Amino acid sequence: MAETKREILFEKETIPRAVMALSVPTVLSSLVMVMYNMADTYFVGLLNDPVQTGAVTLAAPVLLAFNAVNNLFGVGSSSMMSRAMGRKDMETVYRCSAFGFYGALVCGLLFSLICTVLRGPLLDILGADAVTALPTNGYMDWTVTAGAVPSILNVVMAYLIRSEGAALHASIGTMSGCLLNIVLDPIFILPWGFDMGAAGAGLATCISNVCALGYFLVYLFVKRGTTCVSISPRHISLEKRIILGVCGVGVPASIQNLLNVVGSTVLNNLAAPFGTAALAAMGICTKINMVPMYVAMGFSQGVMPFISYNYASGSHRRMRGAMAFAVKIVEAALILSAVLMFLFAGPLVRAFIGDEETIGYGMRFLKGFCLAQPFLALDFLCVGVFQAVGMGREALVLAILRKAVFEIPLLYLLNRLAPLFGLPYAQAVTECVMAAAAVGLVVRFLKKENIK
Repeated sequence: MAETKREILFEKETIPRAVMALSVPTVLSSLVMVMYNMADTYFVGLLNDPVQTGAVTLAAPVLLAFNAVNNLFGVGSSSMMSRAMGRKDMETVYRCSAFGFYGALVCGLLFSLICTVLRGPLLDILGADAVTALPTNGYMDWTVTAGAVPSILNVVMAYLIRSEGAALHASIGTMSGCLLNIVLDPIFILPWGFDMGAAGAGLATCISNVCALGYFLVYLFVKRGTTCVSISPRHISLEKRIILGVCGVGVPASIQNLLNVVGSTVLNNLAAPFGTAALAAMGICTKINMVPMYVAMGFSQGVMPFISYNYASGSHRRMRGAMAFAVKIVEAALILSAVLMFLFAGPLVRAFIGDEETIGYGMRFLKGFCLAQPFLALDFLCVGVFQAVGMGREALVLAILRKAVFEIPLLYLLNRLAPLFGLPYAQAVTECVMAAAAVGLVVRFLKKENIK
């Protein structure tokens, strides 16, 4: 029965209904994830202490680095699983999911160990000073040392479950952890609770990720025999075709996120010399900017299984129809978001902190960040198409161009031309160029594959 439902969704359902069924739960979970990411900044901001807010900002690149592992095993495995389902090759589906789960588990343990042993040098790289080092370290004790494994497995499991069309269950698991984090944050952070400050935010995050992972494990137990996702040790495979298939898409996606970490670290380091208020404002605006970014990302991730399945099965008309429908929806949403963010920059920043100096910086930063959003929509969807069809090399080229060739050099250039206030505009210039490049590559791919 479960297999029949998958086939109906991917093969028979109207394109708008199928795309929305897969994407809406993913977008909603992405938005809840944004709220969860913003919750740490919001509740720490209620302390009206830029040092504590700065600590959460400084640690953000390390948490962003989790996505390198998430994408390696989550994006890589789920893309190969959906394409295998399109070919009706279920043994490959089982082996891919087991490889993705246990690969993420091992890498999560290594990530936690390395970041703990090298904590001192890591804090220096992140830009922490004598004032911000202690709260940043406390935050990372819970989010990285104790929380890396559940955080990584939580996301990877969502990818695996989403690949078979169970977007709703993937989203429920993700959202349950996020909502729990929002509930726990004030209890651990604020003076009326445990008064732990930034460290309390980290503890709340760790607990919520453990609970979300628990949901996914229970789901697989309940659905055993009907789900295509397997974490059984007997399905672990080190076959060359499995490793290359997963890594062919996963490694470029992982490198893309590592470059995002580098870009985020550079941004924080360039903002830090201007004081804790400027650094806190940059962190708040980065979190606000995550809302439209995660909408585009969520829609891209949601539609990926549909594109993968229909590309592998040869149903190119359905594949292209899904791409066109996704572009219309996401582009409209992000244009609206950019307008609202520009008009209400002040109230948005003020919602996170009452410090007037920080609010002043934030208003100017946010107006720069919002200009990138319409272009970001096209960029994310194009990268999602390449990941869906197994073209990891093209996704990697776009990632290198975005960060290494354009955005990071532009951060230094614009900071030199307009110290501090030029930084938010680097993303806008970069995404404008990258959207044109990404669309060009997708059009070339469609012509080459004769997809009409």
